[in-house]
Amino acid sequence: MDLIFEGIKQAFFLLLSFDREVIGITWLSLKISGTATFVSLFIGISTGMVVALNDFPGRRLVVSLINTGMGLPPVVVGLFVTIFLWRNGPLGFLEILYTPAAMILAQAIIATPIVTGISLAAIQQLPRNLRLQILALGATRIQMVWILVKEAKLPLLAAVMAGFGGVISEVGASIMVGGNIKGYSRVLTTATVMETSRGNFDIAIALGIILLLLAFVINAILTGIQQRERPR
Repeated sequence: MDLIFEGIKQAFFLLLSFDREVIGITWLSLKISGTATFVSLFIGISTGMVVALNDFPGRRLVVSLINTGMGLPPVVVGLFVTIFLWRNGPLGFLEILYTPAAMILAQAIIATPIVTGISLAAIQQLPRNLRLQILALGATRIQMVWILVKEAKLPLLAAVMAGFGGVISEVGASIMVGGNIKGYSRVLTTATVMETSRGNFDIAIALGIILLLLAFVINAILTGIQQRERPR
């Protein structure tokens, strides 16, 4: 218990003293995971809408693949991204392995199926006749899609939270493609693993608490928006 209390005390000390390294790691974590979440929203919501609004051969298989992807192991993503970005790999010419860009790519791949699956379910739960009514009133297909997004905004906000939560807490892929390089690609999760392996449990606990606080603040903001929009 003393170790836990020491970690809590260390966390507040690092935050209140504005430790440059910790602030830098925290900001990098937010920047990488935030960017990855934004990319996954663009791809995931678009894909979810396309699959939800169209009937085509193999649709059930596609939905099954999306749902399976929601549980995609981060370490497997890290492995394949590393292979593709390796200097002799298909994308080796990009030379972004062990950089924040590679971490964003890996985290976006992890978050996209999560966002896609929730978006797909959100659109599917809307009344099917709603689409026909919107089109019957003279709306274009793009206007129809926008109205459906507005109608499903509460579960879509949940998709944002799920996607961000899935990547801000991810560690396996981040270490594999980022390298945990101090001052360059070290984030809160990888720093916590490193300090734990060194036996610096107080610092590891402090970093873990900061990670939890960061996730809580972001999700509290999104939850506030979601609940404000909730029908009364």
